[in-house]
Amino acid sequence: MFDKFSERHIGVSNEKDLKAMLDVIGVKSVDELISQVIPQSIRLRKPLALPAEGMSEYEFAAHIRELADRNQPYRSFIGMGYYPSAVPAVVTRNVFENPAWYTSYTPYQAEISQGRLEALLNFQTAVISLTGMEIGNCSLLDEGTAAAEAMAMMFSLRSRDAVREGRNQLFVDRNIFPQTLDVLLTRSEPFGIELIVDDYDEYEFTGREFGAIVQYPAADGRVRDYSDFTAAAHAKGALVTVAADLLSLALLKAPGEWGADIAVGSAQRLGTPMGFGGPAAGYMTTREAFKRNMPGRIIGVSVDRLGNKALRMALQMREQHIKRERATSNICTASALMASMTGFYCVYNGPEGLRRAAETAHLAAATVARALEAMDYRLASKEFFDTLEVEAEAAVVQSLALEQGINFYYPSEGRVRMSFDEVTTAAEIETVVSIFAAAKGKKAKAVKAVTESCVPTALRRQSPYLQEPVFNAYRSESALMRYIKKLELRDISLANSMISLGSCTMKLNAAALMQPLSLAGFQNMHPFAPADQAKGYMDLIAGLEQDLATITGFAACSLQPNSGAAGEYTGLMVIRAYHQSRGQGYRNVVLIPASAHGTNPASAAMAGMKIVTVTCDERGNIDVADLEAKAKEHSSELCGLMVTYPSTHGDFESRIREIVDAVHDAGGQVYMDGANMNAQVGLTNPGYIGADVCHLNLHKTFAMPHGGGGPGVGPICVAEHLRAFLPSHPVVATGGDEGITAVASAPWGSALLFPITYGYIKMLGAEGLRRATEMAIVNANYMSAALAAEYRTYYSGETGRVGHEMILDLTSFKKDYNIDCGDIAHRLMDYGFHAPTLSFPVHETLMVEPTESEPKEEMDRFIEALISIKRECEAAAGQADNVVANAPHTARELAGAWEHPYSRDEAAFPLAWIGEAKFFPYVSKIDNGYGDRNLCCRNCE
Repeated sequence: MFDKFSERHIGVSNEKDLKAMLDVIGVKSVDELISQVIPQSIRLRKPLALPAEGMSEYEFAAHIRELADRNQPYRSFIGMGYYPSAVPAVVTRNVFENPAWYTSYTPYQAEISQGRLEALLNFQTAVISLTGMEIGNCSLLDEGTAAAEAMAMMFSLRSRDAVREGRNQLFVDRNIFPQTLDVLLTRSEPFGIELIVDDYDEYEFTGREFGAIVQYPAADGRVRDYSDFTAAAHAKGALVTVAADLLSLALLKAPGEWGADIAVGSAQRLGTPMGFGGPAAGYMTTREAFKRNMPGRIIGVSVDRLGNKALRMALQMREQHIKRERATSNICTASALMASMTGFYCVYNGPEGLRRAAETAHLAAATVARALEAMDYRLASKEFFDTLEVEAEAAVVQSLALEQGINFYYPSEGRVRMSFDEVTTAAEIETVVSIFAAAKGKKAKAVKAVTESCVPTALRRQSPYLQEPVFNAYRSESALMRYIKKLELRDISLANSMISLGSCTMKLNAAALMQPLSLAGFQNMHPFAPADQAKGYMDLIAGLEQDLATITGFAACSLQPNSGAAGEYTGLMVIRAYHQSRGQGYRNVVLIPASAHGTNPASAAMAGMKIVTVTCDERGNIDVADLEAKAKEHSSELCGLMVTYPSTHGDFESRIREIVDAVHDAGGQVYMDGANMNAQVGLTNPGYIGADVCHLNLHKTFAMPHGGGGPGVGPICVAEHLRAFLPSHPVVATGGDEGITAVASAPWGSALLFPITYGYIKMLGAEGLRRATEMAIVNANYMSAALAAEYRTYYSGETGRVGHEMILDLTSFKKDYNIDCGDIAHRLMDYGFHAPTLSFPVHETLMVEPTESEPKEEMDRFIEALISIKRECEAAAGQADNVVANAPHTARELAGAWEHPYSRDEAAFPLAWIGEAKFFPYVSKIDNGYGDRNLCCRNCE
């Protein structure tokens, strides 16, 4: 008999601890508590239609290896934005497979995030340097969505005259990756942007364009000089975005040097696996003049309270939280873990290593090109970086290539395209040439290696890159391993202590779920490989889609959206397509409660919707009368409702079915935000409640890691009538029969991550999934009750209970003690904890979500820390120099001169157990204003 995974995943697994917690809550059983939390009217009457018992970890390991072995990772020369990469083993083992890196949260609490902030700053510095731009962000989702963000950014940068003139055309060069064009089509239509797809060298700007997008090198491999084109665009007031291959920029002139305004793309080939499409870090760089319009996160250099260098997220407030319905981006999650890996890849390789990798790819292409020309093959271009397109009978070449275990890309019946990479060998070059010789019935001659460049002289890179000390200091594995460890020790992650972030569900990312990601059968698959080579992935995807549909009570699922916010957007676009199919495309009003997460109105705005805000009552619940009135008022144009359930306030609103019915009666659809699905699984679900579509944050409820701000996956599940509109893809068949165009570059988004959620469901089974939900609710109510004498829970349900999270009221602390919730967040760092969610959704509060993974001992430590901090606040009243306001305290400060009225011990070891595993913040409280006034987003050391 094997151990049950649920007993390893769920922190409170012994009856003694559970009884003690239930006693504090004031109930006799878990069932009694759940009956007080979730309205009986929406409780599932039957268990989920999944196996009741889950697999053991051992059984799952064997099962997932079998699926990986069913994939056939042929040698890929497909390219098209996805390439084999020499991922350094030292980075794989010390970052990708290290919970200290993959379980950390987005670095909003900068003082305890200095390690990953430096790793992200290295990424930023590298892409800024390679692209020749002035500023960059610390990653986006993928190349297609990065291009779409650039499109929106250029659109928002239009001058007042351009807006008045109605400039709404975007030129897109025809020679761009098809998946990028498809995402641009999806994202442009709601904004009323007209795409003009044409050839860059024949196009004449008319003055109706606000921007242009080109690929560098082009999709078919051509290296083209865009300087005249860019000058022509600028002369007509249009901005130019280039989708640039980062590795090529080691040899090609930087986009910033030939006039591009924005550079975007994917960093996948710099140190991350293909993974059947993702995750990989997207990037964006631009000119400093556009810094206020750049989406996503920017890591900046500032100083702390003691004047030491400190890193933070510059211009920190995410724009959707400020602008909401006026936002031009809904970016929230980005691929931060993969960006860190890319940063370390650049640190390890440095400028000479990147040049070596680029020359390997380029000279392999050049050698094959010469050999093909010698056999009278015609190439699309003699000027290329790593990609060749050749006229040949595709079916014949493909048959011969498959015999050799090789994949090329076949854009038409008469053309074959191949992309080389940093791991191409001389033997592989011989094999490729022999395939094309056999296609002509010839025997291949000996291949002579080419050593001269095929890049036009005018486009060869002359400027240096990666000159910063960090890219020139760590060449041995020992040196890099210690650098990674040095940064790791500056951060708090789940490897240190609980991270009780409300709305973010920082639960255990079990090692058994993470291990399969390192299997070659999952890592080395190209997303455009023939389906019969990806049978393991196809079975996994079909099984995961079915399981998620079952859990949510819906008919179908799409795994393509590669973030939670992308899932929100996708759900709305599917609803929009449904209305259009019924001749009701005019339905564009979306009702959104005032309490909603900022990405909700931002996503609605991006989907071209008109947002109508629904008020909340004094208990934090949706004002049903206001909702019914507004649904009725806008019934002729109502698209739908975006609702989070349980609410953002952590409450299962008892009138949810009335809310759903009111929207349906007015002709709208109900989109349910799945951010709080961790309180529903196995007990209720969106389909049973009556919703039409929901998205799921797999990095929350379904155990994927947060990775310091991503990866994240946001699939959507839909009712039967919406199945036909699930997103499609231009290269690989997926989605519904009337599917919307793509919302991500890869057909199934970040597929490498799917074994995590697949395994979570398979190992918990129906009973374990339900129990995990129950314990998430028990733990939240336990903490709320245990803290009740010290901290009021701001909102609760009709029975006085909370859902899986609660909001602690600190609104009087500023008045009573001259201390705010930010000070308390910083003081928690001295206790070894990451703070809960600050001032959201209510100002000057802490939103706490313990999840089901935390044991009673850890929750008790956190409770004791909060009570101790309140005592410190009371003692500090009227004293400017106090232990809370000065927090956090670094080891350097504690060891130096000491002039505070409190002792060093009080600062560092306020409770006895802290000394057992003391975490010292690397910097003290950071001066945010200084960092914004003196914006520096490069690692200049």
